Amino acid sequence: MAIAEDTIREALKEVIDPELFVNIVDLGLIYDIKQNDAEEGGNHVEVDMTMTSPACPAGPQLVAQSKDAVSKLEGVDDVEIKLVMTPPWTPDRMTEDARDQLGIF
Repeated sequence: MAIAEDTIREALKEVIDPELFVNIVDLGLIYDIKQNDAEEGGNHVEVDMTMTSPACPAGPQLVAQSKDAVSKLEGVDDVEIKLVMTPPWTPDRMTEDARDQLGIF
């Protein structure tokens, strides 16, 4: 059974960029969330995410924390975090909350 995408995004908000101190959802790092039933009858969640730059030193940490956050959701049996760089991230992807936290107007 599929989990609401909003529920997955809320779980991902627990992951905070260690350099900017803003969650990865509000930063606009989450590009896509897909789900399908795994062969064993469980729910497979695939998250496409990016980094603020290709050389982001926090990349491995953010990927691992994202996987852990989604894995904790009830009904999730398997999580795959795919790191994508296309399209490149820009500050335009941030929410108003993130802009306020970072003082970007």
